[in-house]
Amino acid sequence: MIRSRLSYVRFHLRVLTLLLPACAYFIAVKIRFGFNLFFTRHAHNGLPSYWQIMLLTTIVWAIAAEESGLWNVEQLYAPDKKSRRLLEALAFTYVVVMAAGFLYRGASYSRLVIAISAVSLFVLATIARILFRVFLEFLRRSGRSEVKILMVGTDRFARRVATTLQHGEVLPCHVVGFVRLPGQETAVEGPVYEADEIPNFSNGHAIDDVIIALPAVRLSEVQNIAPTLEKLCVPTRVVIDLGEDVGIRDRLIDLGDIHMLDIQPTLAETGPYLVQKRIFDISFSILVLLLTFPIAFLVALAIKLTSPGPIFFSQERVGLNGRVFRMYKFRTMRMGSPEEADTRWTCASDPRRTAIGVFLRKTNLDELPQFLNVLKGEMSIVGPRPERPHFVEKFLGEFERYNARHMFKVGITGWAQVNGWRGDTSIAKRIEYDLYYLRNWSLTFDLQIMTMTVMRIFNSKNAY
Repeated sequence: MIRSRLSYVRFHLRVLTLLLPACAYFIAVKIRFGFNLFFTRHAHNGLPSYWQIMLLTTIVWAIAAEESGLWNVEQLYAPDKKSRRLLEALAFTYVVVMAAGFLYRGASYSRLVIAISAVSLFVLATIARILFRVFLEFLRRSGRSEVKILMVGTDRFARRVATTLQHGEVLPCHVVGFVRLPGQETAVEGPVYEADEIPNFSNGHAIDDVIIALPAVRLSEVQNIAPTLEKLCVPTRVVIDLGEDVGIRDRLIDLGDIHMLDIQPTLAETGPYLVQKRIFDISFSILVLLLTFPIAFLVALAIKLTSPGPIFFSQERVGLNGRVFRMYKFRTMRMGSPEEADTRWTCASDPRRTAIGVFLRKTNLDELPQFLNVLKGEMSIVGPRPERPHFVEKFLGEFERYNARHMFKVGITGWAQVNGWRGDTSIAKRIEYDLYYLRNWSLTFDLQIMTMTVMRIFNSKNAY
């Protein structure tokens, strides 16, 4: 019953969420052309002429909403997450839509309409989610959606589970009683029954779910009452207590006949990171490469005319899971020994820099070719900065958690870099900031870092 109630609520929240882009474009077209903003002289066909981009927006929005968990009811009650997740989905959607519109010239759309639709979608989604929560609160107070639970377990853990369920905001639950196993302490408040009294709840209206709340060491005892529980004809679920020092942040993984439980997962394995971040990286990289092509051409020409040697510089770097790849940059140094380049830091007033190289490094324009690494899947736009194998080997022996930063894709920019820890600065501080990013990653966090990067392009103290 718990699963079916949640599925029912999530279905309606999903349908409501998927209808929002069409409403947003209706509002945007009405504002732009219905009120004749900027006094447009040419007639316009209205909303029907925007069906293609509206359909694309809806499809991308559906993917973004799925990966951001916008139709997870739990997020409606998490004020610190709901706005962030909504902004992530919105940013992802419109970056992809803008990139697709830039590449596909089959139709021409008003950029003002797209911008208004983005604002409208955010406002509509916020209002819709607030109203949906109000509706759930109404159902909760009326008692119509209450789930009646029989809990197996009477110790302090069972009491904690019961308290959480009965005071939970997501789904109202009522624990009708507790079943005590032999030798188990009684720390709960409410009716307590022995195992042989379980058949008394076989009435179809007595309970909706059975929840087993036991420490891991006592789970084997469940098999003794399993035949009796089966006769109740209601779903049976297990809440596992692994101790307060062990956090279960994700879910059970079924691999053939093996069941594995994540107790120390990484955000790099989650859907938003694997899907949303990758699509965002590709879309944004294509946009940047297209928009900066004239600048890149002038930079390449300046390098070729001012110093002998190739335009591009490639160097081995260590990336995701310790894999080595070749990272591309515009060449900013005079030609020299590869061994020296691989084992020596660039420092202020470095004599190896070319005249144009000083400017490129100061403005970070030498990093533009790394968007090709992003398209190849070797890097991300945001992540820990990649290091050379020589230094990785050195730091592994000096810093205990250094290799943890390779659990994520390396990036063109990162949390450590926008906070001033780049170049010849404290490695310990860099690791500290990189690990903070790994623990707190979100698409919104990436957008924050990208914004800070743009603000610091011409104001970096350690770029040389």
